[in-house]
Amino acid sequence: MASNPVRVAAAQMTSINDLAANFATCSRLVKEAVAEGAKFVCFPESFSFIADKDGESVNIAEPLDGPIMQQYCSLARESGIWLSLGGFQERGSDDAHLRNTHVIIDDSGSIRSSYSKIHLFDVDVPGGRVYKESSFTEPGKDIVAVDSPAGRLGLSVCYDLRFPELYQQLRFQHEAQILLVPSAFTKITGQAHWEILLRARAIETQCYVIAAAQAGKHNDKRESYGDTLIIDPWGTVVGRLPDRISTGIAVADIDFSLIDSVRAKIPIAKQRKPIEFWKSESL
Repeated sequence: MASNPVRVAAAQMTSINDLAANFATCSRLVKEAVAEGAKFVCFPESFSFIADKDGESVNIAEPLDGPIMQQYCSLARESGIWLSLGGFQERGSDDAHLRNTHVIIDDSGSIRSSYSKIHLFDVDVPGGRVYKESSFTEPGKDIVAVDSPAGRLGLSVCYDLRFPELYQQLRFQHEAQILLVPSAFTKITGQAHWEILLRARAIETQCYVIAAAQAGKHNDKRESYGDTLIIDPWGTVVGRLPDRISTGIAVADIDFSLIDSVRAKIPIAKQRKPIEFWKSESL
């Protein structure tokens, strides 16, 4: 892993139900990131496809060695850059289900790691739609962290953000330095909770958080909040697009000395109680 600062980029886009159009957008944003000196680019959940009709996502789902993901592997290799592709429609165990899979690709175009979303979005959004992701998605079971030029990455997807125990595991059991939260938050929940949840995760784990976001209207039924963010271990927003719903990239430098400093001055890793403490009969 690196010790000198490493530049990263977080992409914001408005994906639609057109694989080729979304790939063209991702390719353009990768070029922008390379021009900015980034070594690692993070894309939002559903970067390659957002359905317009029920069943479309399952119909286009493919294995990770299928042609859709292989296009992105080629993009990484040709651009000489690592990619975080968060929320890919990976084919599930039967024709009626997919997995919502976060994929890490290295600069040679090889898949280094993948994580399937554990917490599925079954929610009645106040003043909005009812969502039931579990009706067509298989939940993941494994916590995943992986080394990269930008540090040790902890993988998650969107709704996972509301479950802090996952990020506690990534930091304290898997030694993550950067938490990745590719998302497609709804406009309503994003306005209420997006930034405060992300900053809380950064502060309580003393990690960088990179949250690439879907933004704007995808179709007549679906709109995402946007506001792609990069947050440092002190909870400060260090990367943000000037427009909450525009397509573009936010760029920031991962400062490993800041991670070390924050963790040394507030040594929560040494002070936190083991899980057995909280199960004690005396509490």
